[in-house]
Amino acid sequence: MNDIRPISLLICALGGEGGGVLTEWLIDIARHAGYAAQSTSIPGVAQRTGATTYYVEVFPIPVSQLGGRRPVFSLNPVPGALDAMVSSELLETARQIGNGMSTPQRTLVISSSGRTLTTQERMQLADGRADSADLVKIVQGFSREHHVFDMGSIARESGTVVSAVMLGAIAGSGLFPFRREDYETVVRGGDTTAPEKVSKMAAASLRGFARAYETVSQPRTQATMIKAMLASDDEDVRAPAVLPPEVAARFPPQVQEMLTLGYARMLDYQDAGYAWLYLERLRRVLAAEREIDPSGANDFATTREMARWLALWMAFDDIVRVADLKSRASRWSRVQGEVKAGDDDLLQVYDHFKPGAPEFAALLPPALSATLLRWDRKRVLKGKAPWALPLKIGSHSVLGMLSLRTLASLKWLRVRGARYAGEQAMIEKWLGGVLAGSRRHWRLGHEIALCGRLIKGYGATNERGKDNLLHVLDHLAPAARSPEENAASIAAARTAALADDAGIALDATLVRHGAPARPVKEQPLRFIRKIPALQPAKES
Repeated sequence: MNDIRPISLLICALGGEGGGVLTEWLIDIARHAGYAAQSTSIPGVAQRTGATTYYVEVFPIPVSQLGGRRPVFSLNPVPGALDAMVSSELLETARQIGNGMSTPQRTLVISSSGRTLTTQERMQLADGRADSADLVKIVQGFSREHHVFDMGSIARESGTVVSAVMLGAIAGSGLFPFRREDYETVVRGGDTTAPEKVSKMAAASLRGFARAYETVSQPRTQATMIKAMLASDDEDVRAPAVLPPEVAARFPPQVQEMLTLGYARMLDYQDAGYAWLYLERLRRVLAAEREIDPSGANDFATTREMARWLALWMAFDDIVRVADLKSRASRWSRVQGEVKAGDDDLLQVYDHFKPGAPEFAALLPPALSATLLRWDRKRVLKGKAPWALPLKIGSHSVLGMLSLRTLASLKWLRVRGARYAGEQAMIEKWLGGVLAGSRRHWRLGHEIALCGRLIKGYGATNERGKDNLLHVLDHLAPAARSPEENAASIAAARTAALADDAGIALDATLVRHGAPARPVKEQPLRFIRKIPALQPAKES
């Protein structure tokens, strides 16, 4: 008896995912099955100081066989002495492994492949996401057995929460000496005499439980899922088969996946003519790259990067695009799924907009657009706030949806607007820089193509990115030095611009490479009258 140890499990869950409910379920299941168990919880702030963790120990011998003796349980998990760990988020799994909780000789790890981006990941101007494939490798290297699958997807499809899915995964792993019926009885609510009277919530939990149970209990299926995830074969990023065969034949295979995605985006954003303009621009880039690299030794990386960043820039966000996205049927279905609205529920969705003068000016001809922007700037110079039109549109109503669809139908007006003309002019200048750089040296053209990463977001962020790109093209791309030096300086400037949104690092890098710092933009000064301080009351 002294050699038998409790089975230990660490549960890692984010806020609102039911980690406490899962722990209570496990304790109730152990008692229902006749085993002694204990649980403790350690609070945390998920994605900042770690997830809220719950620690469960179950003695593997039924209470009826202990002869009145009572096992001694631990209050906290001990690094290196953990039998199993279940987590609802992949980075939290890796974090706990980094704390020494999992060992290759002993620990079973069950984790969701889903990610909830941390604050640091969201703050990056470029792609700051941790690589999920690297996180999975950590799980593989520091576990006796591992099961990694998308718990969030199963929960959404089953209409339940992640805690029920985690419970099914624990049951399917065979960690505890409980029968499947023991788990299901507790989830059902303890009443097995009338299964038709199971509540909707319990029925959804049982569906999620069953899906996860089968996923973990079938080794072949699980191995296939892991291989698919390691290969990053995500259905959401597969290229739709819309690229005409005669067009695909003109581009090398290394480019076609990104090219197809970009072509589909142009069709969705504007029309076939705009998609053809996208293809024609890429054809020019491919021709320039083949001149300097006819054998394709660099896998046509310049054309591939241009296919990505050119598509994102050409599909710039405006009020027409926003209205189109918010009025699509897929968006309504997604909202219904997120709030778990049933057939008998009343769902109302209100969208808040605040378009200003730049948004309206974007759709006007250049002369009228300039007039409107000058009027708004005069307002700002007089100390007034920029003009804006706050709107609250109920997209669940006929009038609200009709308003959004009417605005979304103005694609024909977009190509006649001032912003469209300005965006196309800047795109052509960037494209010209890529073509000229590619003809001088492959790396130079590739580095200029990568500068498309600077164009992101909307409003001031988007304008700042375009200003930075144009400044780099004007002062670092010209053939004043060798192509290798030009490429190195452009790469350094791009890295500095993405690392510091204030532009201090970019200006320092520009000066260091012999280019002038960005010009200081004028900003209106506002003088606020000082409110006199209140005088203390005099004593009478």
